[in-house]
Amino acid sequence: MAVGVATPLVRHRLRLRPVTVSALSWPAPAALALATRRSPLRDAGIYALQMWAYFAHYDMPDDDPEALLQRLKVSYPIRVDRALGGGTAPTVRLQRRIGREGQVRPLDYLLAAVHWSWFLVPHGTVAYMLLWHRDSFPRSAFLMAACFDLGCVVYWLVPTAPPWYAGATGQMPPVRRIMAEAGERAWRRLWHPLYHSLQGNPFAAMPSLHFGTSVMAARVLSQVGRGHAALGWAYAATLGFGLVYLGEHYVVDLLAGLALAEGIWRVAPRAELAIRTIAAAVQRLEPRAG
Repeated sequence: MAVGVATPLVRHRLRLRPVTVSALSWPAPAALALATRRSPLRDAGIYALQMWAYFAHYDMPDDDPEALLQRLKVSYPIRVDRALGGGTAPTVRLQRRIGREGQVRPLDYLLAAVHWSWFLVPHGTVAYMLLWHRDSFPRSAFLMAACFDLGCVVYWLVPTAPPWYAGATGQMPPVRRIMAEAGERAWRRLWHPLYHSLQGNPFAAMPSLHFGTSVMAARVLSQVGRGHAALGWAYAATLGFGLVYLGEHYVVDLLAGLALAEGIWRVAPRAELAIRTIAAAVQRLEPRAG
């Protein structure tokens, strides 16, 4: 477990290959399950270790920026979004209609804040299930983790640029990155340290895990009740609009994120028997840790 925690931290210094990082970091959640007795804290730790491994793999494609740029896909989401937008990409259309060049308006700050809140919402939803609906936590954590992990596989296979990058390189009409403009004005000197500490891989746009995991959060909350589901779906819809308007994602990115979350949600019941069998096998080993 300690090796799994340390590997992402030292991979640059030791120049570890991706396959080595994977082999050393992914067993950490299972190691924690076998090393400690079952408790809410242990369950939270297992989820956190899985997300720690995910983040390392999310960031690794950017370790070699030149190689990543050679594989980068820029044009295909532009073509799809132009078709969806009737000849003009929805991001461009929204920014022309709602935004004002050189100004950051109240709506811009509001949608940027919704965007920033995403860092808390998926994991906060899982934590809520752990604290208040513990019986539903294992399934909820599995669904959310699957959404992150499968999305990360696509980031490796098909690195795709977001609208703000395409606009900056002249491959589509200029696109403002309104979230960054709002951040510079709201956070001032703190903005650049905050942003660079959380940025990671800039070309992880397809599918939109911002949207996909928010949809999964809404699905998870739907297990609790209609009010929780309504709150989750309202957040996902607001975030989705903001992602397109702010220049962070194409509409097709959102559709792919939606398809990913919905696909996992619908396939999960078929895989539940196999998952329970694996979990039971691990649980039979747990007492030996004592």
